[in-house]
Amino acid sequence: MTHRAPLLFCLLLIAACTRLDHFGRPPGFTPKEDGAEHAAMAYSSASDPGLPLRITDHASLWSGARGSLLGDRRAVRSGDILTVVIEIDEQAEISNATDRARSGSESLGIPEFFGYPQRHEATMTDGTSLATAVDISSSSSSSGDGSVKRNEKLTLRVAATITRVLPNGVLEISGLQEVRVNFEMRELLVSGYVRPEDISRQNEITYDKIASARISYGGRGQISDMQQPRYGQQALDAILPF
Repeated sequence: MTHRAPLLFCLLLIAACTRLDHFGRPPGFTPKEDGAEHAAMAYSSASDPGLPLRITDHASLWSGARGSLLGDRRAVRSGDILTVVIEIDEQAEISNATDRARSGSESLGIPEFFGYPQRHEATMTDGTSLATAVDISSSSSSSGDGSVKRNEKLTLRVAATITRVLPNGVLEISGLQEVRVNFEMRELLVSGYVRPEDISRQNEITYDKIASARISYGGRGQISDMQQPRYGQQALDAILPF
């Protein structure tokens, strides 16, 4: 028991460390320097073939440079920023019912077998006979009913950064948005892969055009802690078979 006490204390200390961030104070923001967005912006190439303008280009309205009036300002390079529009309004309802029944009966009698039943019945009690020596019957039934009903609605906009340009031209994006209200931090994370041609002229892209999309909307803080079961209860739920 003496050897288990330090181990139990360490486990409790590790579990408590996850909540020390907002113990008696609002939860802290994630450092911007630790994210993939900052690395993409800091180490991306500053050269842009569309930025340099010749002297004659300043007087022309038809220049194709990104800084001109008609230039394409959509995000195309590592470190560029675009807007991800998330508008989810889905409903799903599934209902299943299953009913199954089966019955069987088997009967075996030995009325005549070289006179053995007659000789054996003389030693049996009254009312018994080998005419129905074996009588088996079985019956089973099962039924199941299940239903799923889901209704989701989410409307959000978040700025994401191109963190990498793949060899085939596909853009890898990542975005993080944190909003702190009192002692609760709301987090929105989005990541995935997009094609440059799917980005609109407004430099926006909808979530349904993001491949391998990972969208997370949640929070951390005192309210989220109260909504989650304690670690001990979660451990018991995973271990107890009943």
